[in-house]
Amino acid sequence: MKMSDMIADMILDMFDDSSSSSVQIQRNDLANRVGCVPSQINYVITSRFTPEAGYRIESHRGGGGYILITRAESKDNALLALINSIGNSIDERTAKAHISNLNYQNIIDDKSANIMASAIKDSNFTEIEKEAADKVRARQLKQMLIAYIN
Repeated sequence: MKMSDMIADMILDMFDDSSSSSVQIQRNDLANRVGCVPSQINYVITSRFTPEAGYRIESHRGGGGYILITRAESKDNALLALINSIGNSIDERTAKAHISNLNYQNIIDDKSANIMASAIKDSNFTEIEKEAADKVRARQLKQMLIAYIN
């Protein structure tokens, strides 16, 4: 088993052992237990415990510093599922339908829905080709949804 797989499994086991949706990790302590350098812990956390995978990371530095990893809640899971389903391109009508559905289901609030709908309008992309606009719109929508989770 690769070292990074072993570290990821240990962190996932911490979630299984905890009744909380968050685990707190002392990077140096975990590195000592596993027998690796602390930067290997950082690599695993930043590559495997991403917002797209349903996690939020908070790092607290200093003498008693730690890394807090939080699993997404059900609303966050709905957003993550949508983010993963969008693909590389999306037209305005489809993007607005997704935003409207999220608002209707009370996953995002009215103000956020209005801001997102304004950002993805075709009128914002008049200077570029439709195909390129749809690609940029997909990236923008994904980033807005990720920001909403964080």
